[in-house]
Amino acid sequence: MRTHFIAIGGSAMHNLALALHNKGYHVTGSDDAIFEPSNSRLRNKGLLPDQLGWFPAKITPDIDAVILGMHAKADNPELIRAEELGLRIYSYPEFLYEQSRDKTRVVIGGSHGKTTITSMILHVMHYHNVDVDYMVGAQLDGFDTMVHLTPYNDFIVLEGDEYLSSPIDRRPKFHLYQPNIALISGIAWDHINVFPTYENYVEQFEIFVSHITNGGIFVYNENDAEVKKVAEAAINPIRKIPYHTPNYFVKEGVTYIETKEGHMPIEVFGAHNLNNLAGAKWICQNMGIDESDFYEAIASFKGASKRLEKIAENSRNVAYKDFAHSPSKVSATTRAVKEQYPERTLIACLELHTYSSLNPEFLKEYEGALDAADVAVVFYSPDALKIKQLDVITSEQIANAFKRNDLIIYTNPEAFKEYLFHLKFDTEKIALLLMSSGNYGGLNFDDIRQLI
Repeated sequence: MRTHFIAIGGSAMHNLALALHNKGYHVTGSDDAIFEPSNSRLRNKGLLPDQLGWFPAKITPDIDAVILGMHAKADNPELIRAEELGLRIYSYPEFLYEQSRDKTRVVIGGSHGKTTITSMILHVMHYHNVDVDYMVGAQLDGFDTMVHLTPYNDFIVLEGDEYLSSPIDRRPKFHLYQPNIALISGIAWDHINVFPTYENYVEQFEIFVSHITNGGIFVYNENDAEVKKVAEAAINPIRKIPYHTPNYFVKEGVTYIETKEGHMPIEVFGAHNLNNLAGAKWICQNMGIDESDFYEAIASFKGASKRLEKIAENSRNVAYKDFAHSPSKVSATTRAVKEQYPERTLIACLELHTYSSLNPEFLKEYEGALDAADVAVVFYSPDALKIKQLDVITSEQIANAFKRNDLIIYTNPEAFKEYLFHLKFDTEKIALLLMSSGNYGGLNFDDIRQLI
């Protein structure tokens, strides 16, 4: 089968390209910018385009499938040529569905936690040598790619993102998968640039549940009031399985979870991660892994990449970075680190980087999100506002939104870096938490490792 990727350099797109290449497909692609690690990974497989840019001549009648990435625009020259030729054009999720029509589709959705839960499931399967197809939004230890497709595996595990499918397909990605087994971990308003009201956002999860196949299984977090409401309102013929945060305690910096066989130490921590673990357990059990085997495997799970990832530690200090950016995840992550290190000064730093977090109307959702921190710092770049063509946000608006009088605010990357480098790591016990979907205007996290 011959496939061509328009915007092959994206994180998700290049991983799908690699997976199809590994499956034996003839893969080509184009992009106007390709960064690391996509560049090297595509080059190593001979898939890196010879030139950057869009070339309609690449689009020929013998192409079986054109896969369109979100980075491309609706007026992309290659897309226009494909439409002229009447070629089959797929969004990323639409093509994944086509690849998994004859498999049991397991889809993990939620405003937060979906990458971690998907990663937990794949870790357990890998531990027990159970091969499954998958698509996950983070690079995992022991896995070559973030996408794996075969003609023979019975299950495919898909991270179900609620963002749009492509520039010409405005449906949320997870609406296209039609799961046999589904999970929702939580619902907290996000992507305000696409879903302008909270009600509109929640509706996308209602539609997702309605697309579960008849006789399918719906695993849901009953600790989340909105998820519980969506689950109870669903009328399609499915089996509903609620889960909740299990009992646990923290002793000398180690989290212990309560199981039928006693208290078991685990690598991850925080109530939100214990809640994620409970959801992953139910999914694994419905995939044929019994409870005791699940716990045996999950004990060695250290977390998904960029999700509460420890970047440095010594006897006095510790530093974590986390992809957290939505208000609910910021709050959960901040509480988790403080609970894990109650005797240390928690300095929680948040970069406002996404469209939602930089929207003045959405900012109020962050009220209380950093309250668990001893020191709260917010960074945002005026340049990011210009690039995203958003209205100017003032420091006063930020301070009023978080409702914290001692909030420290930075807009200059160098000033923020200077602040970090003058923290008293040599005389105080500090837990540093860096939360962002960006990099604070160019912060090198290796420099933080040198500080601790």
